[in-house]
Amino acid sequence: MSTTGDVAVLGGGSWGTALAINAARGGNTVRLWARDAGVIEEINRDSTNEKYLPGMKVDPRIEAVSGLAKALAGAQLALIVTPAQTIRETADRIAGAGAGPIPLVVCAKGIERETGKLPAAILAELLPEFPVAALSGPSFAADVARGLPTAVTIGANDMALSSAIAERLSTKTLRCYASDDLAGVELGGALKNVIALAVGAAHGMALGASAQAALTARGFAEMSRLASALGAKPQTLAGLSGLGDLVLTCSGPQSRNFAFGMALGQGKSLENLPLAEGAHTAAIAAQLASQHNVQAPVTEALSAILAGRITAREAVGRLMDRPLKSEN
Repeated sequence: MSTTGDVAVLGGGSWGTALAINAARGGNTVRLWARDAGVIEEINRDSTNEKYLPGMKVDPRIEAVSGLAKALAGAQLALIVTPAQTIRETADRIAGAGAGPIPLVVCAKGIERETGKLPAAILAELLPEFPVAALSGPSFAADVARGLPTAVTIGANDMALSSAIAERLSTKTLRCYASDDLAGVELGGALKNVIALAVGAAHGMALGASAQAALTARGFAEMSRLASALGAKPQTLAGLSGLGDLVLTCSGPQSRNFAFGMALGQGKSLENLPLAEGAHTAAIAAQLASQHNVQAPVTEALSAILAGRITAREAVGRLMDRPLKSEN
């Protein structure tokens, strides 16, 4: 894979637009596929995307398109930035576009609710001829779009593939580290969203910084246990796509998952809030933990809260009443 060329970005939201800006910054020709006709028109006319990245300039070299086949035509690499729960629909669209078997990079974080499968595994199943990788790590879309220093991980089962993609996507402001632990990179990104919901809820209930720190630490411990049980390497969870992303996502309401959890803790309506993948992941993560005999009390409590089985206050009481044990 060459260091520059045509890149397709599938998804015109904040993260997709930010990744398109970064790819163009690196000298690539970028076509951005979006569903919203208004967003497409605005990007091409004004070089802005006020709906998803207000106040940001979009590189004028980026072409926004409505046809997925047009976005993929001639592309050497495609970034999949559609929600994790719609990855099958995206795979079907790619198959129908008649594109060649170019590398596909999953840039969404989650676990399919119905099957417990990770997005990359779904793509590999439905598009077996396409090489698959994942991008994950501590990265707010606005920071990447502004060109603020950011570091992420590119995971693939083939280190040569992840290294080539990391080289293609790295710029002076976005540093990409290669990993051969695809599942670990995806699991870190998916599971940390659930923990961020819990930390956000603690903030919303005004439980204090000590409680938030404890939830973050204990949440990371159960993330690591579950990811290891599902085949991830422990060192991957200790890196950017695990611990690094968890720290950022638990840092405040700029994180959609933290903001969603904060509203949950405050007892506010959750309708019309921005997409929080952790809300979709919590139940299947708790189910996977049970199936693999992994203790995941924070994830289980969050799942129960979202299902309406217990209140956030009751969940705090249950967590504090758990039997004492050694941390090790």
